[in-house]
Formats: sequence, C-alpha cells, structure tokens
Amino acid sequence: MFKDKKISLFLIYFISILYLELIYFIFGIESISITFICTIINSLIISIILSIISSLFNEKINKLLTRIFMFLLTIFFCIELLFKRILGVTFSLKTLGMSNNLNSFLKDTIKLLLNNIIYIILLFIPFILILIIRKRINYNKINIKKFLIYLLVLILNITYINIYYLINKNDSNSLYNLSHKIDNISLYKEKVGVLLSLELELKRIVLGYENTINNEINTFKEEEPVEEEITYNNLDIDFSSILLNETDNTLKQMHEYMSKETGTKKNKYTGLYKNKNLILFMAESFNSIAVDENLTPTLYKLVNSSFTFNNFYSPVILSTIGGEFQELTGLYPNISLLSKVWRKGNESYEFGIANLFKKIGYNTYAYHDNTYNFQNRDKYLKSIGFDNYTACKNGLEEKINCKIWPQSDVEMIDATFDDYASSEEPFLVYYATVSGHMEYNWGNAMSKKNKEFVDSLPYNTEAKAYLASQIELDRALELLINKLDDKGILDDTVIALVGDHYPYALSLDSINQISSYKRDKTFEINRSNFILWNNLTDNVKVDKIGSQIDVLPTILNVFGIEYDSRMIIGKDILSDNYGLAILSNQSWISDLGFYNSTTNTFTKKSDNVVLPDNYIENMNKIVQDKVTMSKLVFENNYYSKIVNLKS
Repeated sequence: MFKDKKISLFLIYFISILYLELIYFIFGIESISITFICTIINSLIISIILSIISSLFNEKINKLLTRIFMFLLTIFFCIELLFKRILGVTFSLKTLGMSNNLNSFLKDTIKLLLNNIIYIILLFIPFILILIIRKRINYNKINIKKFLIYLLVLILNITYINIYYLINKNDSNSLYNLSHKIDNISLYKEKVGVLLSLELELKRIVLGYENTINNEINTFKEEEPVEEEITYNNLDIDFSSILLNETDNTLKQMHEYMSKETGTKKNKYTGLYKNKNLILFMAESFNSIAVDENLTPTLYKLVNSSFTFNNFYSPVILSTIGGEFQELTGLYPNISLLSKVWRKGNESYEFGIANLFKKIGYNTYAYHDNTYNFQNRDKYLKSIGFDNYTACKNGLEEKINCKIWPQSDVEMIDATFDDYASSEEPFLVYYATVSGHMEYNWGNAMSKKNKEFVDSLPYNTEAKAYLASQIELDRALELLINKLDDKGILDDTVIALVGDHYPYALSLDSINQISSYKRDKTFEINRSNFILWNNLTDNVKVDKIGSQIDVLPTILNVFGIEYDSRMIIGKDILSDNYGLAILSNQSWISDLGFYNSTTNTFTKKSDNVVLPDNYIENMNKIVQDKVTMSKLVFENNYYSKIVNLKS
C-alpha cells in the first residue's frame, strides 16, 4: 500500500483526519477518553473511502477531488470546533434549521471568528500542507491490487469497530446504546469524535429514529408515615382506561410512563401567591457571579430575600432558545424539537404558562428588547398564550433605541410598564432581556454605558465588561420595583427571574476571577440563581437541586394554578421530590452528587452520602426518559390529546 515513492492519498487523508479530530478533542472537548480508539479506526475507514474515490480518475481530477474533500472536511471541523468553543454546545446538522435572523448578529459573529482565528489556522494546516507538497503526493489512478487491499482493510476495520461497540453494551451510556437507543449526539461526539457522530446523524435523518422509553420512575425516597391527607398537583386523568383504548405504540408508552408517575405533592407554599401579579424574566447570560451587594444591589436583594435557591443550575442547552424553552414549558430541549415543532408555533400548548394564567383571568404580556422574530419567538410565544408581544421591529422601536447593541433593559422596562400597570385584572408579564448579551468588551453598548462602575475592579477586561452589562439588568429591576411601589402594586406582584444559560462567552478563567469559589468546567460553571421574590415574603432557603426546567412547575404551585405535575418533566423545587439538573450531554447533578457522562464517573457530595442500590444506572435511565418524554410530548402534541381525555 505504501510502496509508491510519493506520499499516498491514504496517508494524507488519515493523518489529516486524525489531526482534525485531535484538535477538536483538545480544544473543543478538552479531554480524550479511552473510546478515542473508535475515532482512530473510523479515521482509517473514512481515509480508505476517500482515497478510493480520489483515485478513480486521471491525475488532474483526482487532485481536484482531494482538495475539495480536504477543504470541506476542514470547514466542517471549523464549524464544529467554533460552535463548541463559542456557544459551549456541540454542533448538530439540525442546528441549520435554526439559523434565521443571523444577520442580527453578523457583526458579533465576525468578531468571534477573529477572536478564534488561531483555531481556524490550526485546522487549516493539513489543507495548506497538501497545497505546499502537491508535487509529492501520488494522484495516480488506483490499480486493482491496491483497491483489493483497501477493501480488505476497510472490512476488517468496520468489523472491529462493530465488535468494539459491544463492549459494556449493557451500560446505560455505552457506545452501543448511544448509537442505537439513545438520542444524545452531544455525549456520542464527546466519546467518538466528529465524523462518527456525523455518520450517526445522517443515518438517523435518512432512516429515521424511534425513541425508546425505559419507564423508569423512582423518587429514591423512604416512605414517611402519613399524618394527614396527601394531595397532588395532578389532574383527574384515568391512565389505566386510556391505555386500554390506545392503539398507537408510542402514545401507549407515553401513557404508561405517565401512569407510573405519582406527581408532586401540594405543600405549604401551594397557592402562596394566588391571584398576585407575576413578572417573569428570562435574563440573558445572567449568572450568580453577577450578584454583588455593592455592584448589583437589587439582584442581591432579590436573590437573598423571599426564596433563596442555593443549588440552582442554568446549563447551556442549545443556547438562549433552549433555556427559554425550559423556563416556559418545564420540558428538556431537543434540537429537532426546537427547529421542527417549537419554532413553528403550530401546536396548541395547553400547559403553556400564559395559557394557564389566562384560564384563571389573567391578562398576559410579553416583551423583548431585540428583534421580535428572532428564531420565531413571535410564533412560539403565541402558542403558549402570549397574545400581546412587543419587541424591536414590531412596535418597541418607537419607544426605545433599537439601533444600539445590545439594547437597554432599563429602556424596555421604562417604555412598557404602563401597558400593564393599570390592568383591572391580575397580569402575567414576560420579559426576555438582552442587555447581558456577549461579547464582553467596551464595544458592547451596555458594558460601555456602565464601565465607570467596574473600572477599579481587579479583573480582566471581559470579566469587567460582563459585570457592566449585568448592571443594566440590575438597574432595570430597580426601576421596575420603584414603579410597582409608586403604583401601589408592589406587595401584590411577584418577580421571577432565571438566566437562559451561564455566560459561555466568558472563559473559565474570567468566570473564576469573579466567582467566590473555583468552578470546574463541567458542573459548577453552570451554578446560578433562580429569583422568586415578593416584598412580603420572609426568607426561605431551599437547598434542593434545581434548574430552568423546574421554574414553570414551581411557579404554578405557588400561584395555586391547576396543572398536572406528572406531565411536566421539570418538578416543583419546593416539593419533596428529589432534585435533579440535567446538562447538555446528559451528565447530571442530583442531591447526592455529580455524574459525568463522558467519563462515566459519579462523585458524591460528601463522604456521608449513601447511594441506593443501582443508583447511577437507574438515574441514567430516569434522565434518558425525561429527555425522551420531553421530545415526544411536543412531537405528538400530547397535552392536547390527554387533556381531552380527562375522566
């Protein structure tokens, strides 16, 4: 195979592909697992296939094909690595369906590309080298002997990789399960690299993929003696009767899953805020590192009075739209779900927060201080019940300066408060903020506006610029509270706020400069705050684990709104259910510890923690079910079907 005096195309492809995969692992995943052997074998397989294709014609055409293949591979790896480094999540082909309105961020995108130019250069090295050594490469047409050798090696490698996948086949996150049973491309990519993941995605796009449900329901709680009647936040639905009449296999699995769920108990906080107004925020890149008694006093007050959630996480799952989806639906986001269903806004979402509040007589309003239809926000907000939605380019531009970037949350509050403040009925207001948006430098309009307040801090530029941008959110909340107080409705209003994700544009070093403790890149980087505040509520400290997915059911419980806690995958944080936060690659944090899906390791929170039997395996199944059920609920318009079947 290597008798030619010139360098063979196979060697060129193999070294280049392996190099590209290594760069992705080193600078994207930032670790290499034992399963990297699959990446090596797959690099051999792809190299052989490309070598054969690039050797079928004359020298001129073969040379052109080689350069085209290498260029496309390089561009694809650039997209993968930059997506991971800039957004903190892995790239998926389905992401392409969510790329409208990118012109809104074109300037930022160019800056981010320039900031990451070193990685682009690193990835282009193989392509540049084949241009430099073009005369040393063998572009001759393949002969039958070499073709047969390639074919034999190809068969052996494919056989080997299939056998390798059977190793530890029964482990919940084994390569076999990830490739056959689990919809977790993010974790699969962390284990085997870019090209094998691409092959799996293409296979599922072409052949389809059927989700499987383990029907693993376990609260991991000891039974307590019943001293009083227990009631649940559940609707009156007879799943046993529904199961008898269901013919669709997927729906039958879903009914079975729901029938095994007990739901969450009503508790002493149920109905605490009944009939009060609610102002709900999704705060761009808000994180607990932005909470400071002197720098952001309003945020500090809201976090540390009323309910204080000490173990709340806001992981990056599909960026802003993923965080928003969790907050507003109580479901776990999926790229296919968001692009094909959620963004179209065609489904009737009975458990959408605004739909539920409207049922009990609330007036609903939604605002955003950037483009109104970015990623179809105007459509999906309407599907969950927000009929009155105003943002830049559909009315708000007449009241605030929409031409700066990012826009001012203070201006948005000031311009919109009067819309709802005089409402005769209680109101639900949703604000999607933007002042905290990257990138963090003095070209950022909000960072520049508040620069004087952070100039003396002992941090680097991006850390100070981030804090300056969050000061704008703090001032907006201060203005809101003052206006509510002046209007005489502060005591009758609840403010809830959660970040869409941690500030992934900040390096871990910058985050740790601000953080009160050293954060790791997997778990603690996601730690944040959930604000649930009312002026009259005494401080309640909550230590249970929670994340954005738990916001909706928690709000519904404290407002005493009828809903079915079995069918919202997130759970009321104030209930006695176990706490759980699921990360983008289906690593998870529970009340007992931290599970890393990439390394398949569990770290206890303390040495005193005693794990139930098969805890990790069962929890992995529970996590998989929650993710799968979230997807199926929307894909099958499940709520509209089941609510109509109430007994």
